Amino acid sequence: MVPHSLRIRRALFVALFAGIAAHLGLALLGAGDGALLDWLYTGLELGAVGLAAWRVVAVRGDRLAWALIAGGLALWTVGDLSWTLWLDHVEKPPLPNVADGFYLGMYLALYAGLAALLRTRIRPWAAWLAIDGAQAGLTLAALAAGVIFEPVRAATAGGAAVVATTLAYLIFDLLLLVLVLVAFVACGWRPGRGWALLGGGLAVCALADAFYVYAESTGTYGAGGWLDAMWPLTFALIALAAWQPRLPASPAHVGWSVSAVPLVCSAVSIAVLIQAGLVQRGALTVVLAGLALFAGMARALLMLRQNYALLRSSRRDAMTDKLTELPNRRALIDDLHAAFRGGRHTLVFFDLDGFKDYNDAFGHPAGDALLRRLAPALAAVGGRAYRLGGDEFCLLVDGGLDDDAPLIGRAVGALSERGDGFSVTASHGLVVLPDDAGDATEALRLADARMYARKRRRRGGSRGQARDLLVRVMAEREPGLDDHATGVAGLAGAVGRRLGLDAEALDVLVRAAELHDIGKLAVPDTILHKPGPLDETEWALMRQHTIVGERILAESDAMRPVARIVRASHERWDGGGYPDALAGEAIPLGARIVCACDAFDAMLSRRPYKAPMSAEDAVAELRRCAGTHFDPRVIAELVALAPVLQP
Repeated sequence: MVPHSLRIRRALFVALFAGIAAHLGLALLGAGDGALLDWLYTGLELGAVGLAAWRVVAVRGDRLAWALIAGGLALWTVGDLSWTLWLDHVEKPPLPNVADGFYLGMYLALYAGLAALLRTRIRPWAAWLAIDGAQAGLTLAALAAGVIFEPVRAATAGGAAVVATTLAYLIFDLLLLVLVLVAFVACGWRPGRGWALLGGGLAVCALADAFYVYAESTGTYGAGGWLDAMWPLTFALIALAAWQPRLPASPAHVGWSVSAVPLVCSAVSIAVLIQAGLVQRGALTVVLAGLALFAGMARALLMLRQNYALLRSSRRDAMTDKLTELPNRRALIDDLHAAFRGGRHTLVFFDLDGFKDYNDAFGHPAGDALLRRLAPALAAVGGRAYRLGGDEFCLLVDGGLDDDAPLIGRAVGALSERGDGFSVTASHGLVVLPDDAGDATEALRLADARMYARKRRRRGGSRGQARDLLVRVMAEREPGLDDHATGVAGLAGAVGRRLGLDAEALDVLVRAAELHDIGKLAVPDTILHKPGPLDETEWALMRQHTIVGERILAESDAMRPVARIVRASHERWDGGGYPDALAGEAIPLGARIVCACDAFDAMLSRRPYKAPMSAEDAVAELRRCAGTHFDPRVIAELVALAPVLQP
């Protein structure tokens, strides 16, 4: 439903434009007397001023700007009233007069209002916009002083004050249009309906003033003609602009079009200077044109300064990691090139251990927050810290260090954090320059290789100890599970290699295959060795073994990646598995591999309740269940492992 105030406002605008049409019609037909047209003219102006003032009271946004614009329209209306009530009755009104003061005051108020409006439309404010306006004003003043002043004085046969007042209207009109042009350029020629209506209204005003000056200087102007309808139309368009939707602020447009105003103004100023030199115009012309050129130079210097600032900012951004605000890989490469040119330096490459688990457990925003906490701690250790991406950091230190240096220990500590349910530490690789490497690429490659070697040694120790202990417990408790786990691990490793898993992922996969049944240690023997099918209660207990296995393995930080695969090792491709009913790609790839290999080994093994299947029948069963129980891609690689598996 249209609000009541909006309906009233629409009706007033309809009445306003209808009144302008009526004024124009009466003027063209000569059907109205002078008094009627004068008061209709004044009423239309007052109506437009009232609509603009209503906007100032009703809408908070851009209130100052529209108050200035509405005030300017009110000054013009007061000037017109002074003619209607007083100057029209004077036989020879002076020029300039009181009305001229109100009229010219309108231009100043409009210029201030438009400038304020532009400042709220363009954020951040670009100083070159103000310089463009000043240069345009100086150029127009120089043009008026050197080229237009004398012809207008000859046409009006008036003194300097008369000519200056007459020219002031034209110059102020052009200045307002230049400001609108600057707004259009700054907004990329998409300023919105409000600025379009403002530009249209000011263009109508400029045309009306130009026609008036010509008619007045040639003695052909007559009050009450069609020309008088153009000023109320200007008022109406500006009032209508006040009620257009306010567009959000945006940065100033950057493009060749922003050079249009300074280039044109500079060209005009040069032409004025040449003309002044040829025909010996007054000193004022030369001074104004020279000042306009100086404004153009100031604008060029300002833009050059901004370009240098943008260049520095772009270079800083290109060399800085946005997340941690540490220097990035590109900055490290530049610093390494410099390091090779003078003295010994130590490059230390760090990779976080446990960060992936932290991300999985707490989410990527928490992981980003952790990196932001660790970065300044590393930077405070000494040397220059870098983030290469992901969870990789570097430290470049003056002088040669070894792995036992206190600074290395402090750096590892700075990149470590422990809490409830997580532990993040760091592995490092160290390279002394130029002793160990001849260039930046070789230094990074060698540091990375040494870091991963240290990581593998540490993981191998803790993970291997945990694995050996659990396998020994499983072998003592249930020898059959140990044999089955060994077979599944061999198959899983072979399938993983065919699927292109890297060494780290293969290590996790094989450990998970070896320990995927570790949770069955908690299942009673009566269920585990039952000669027949299990009932529902027994199956419910059996299905808990993956959760129990995960719980056992997750007690060791090094075994947590293995624990996740063990939990999902009995999920099905179609979502019918347990314990979480995962489906498709939501199941970890390692778990999909273990599931298929576990099923294949079980089909080939003797169980208390069934005889083993032949390899051909087992392969046929795998193929039948591909796409339901098993990942089809995993089954394809498992079946293709050896000729003996072919049907």
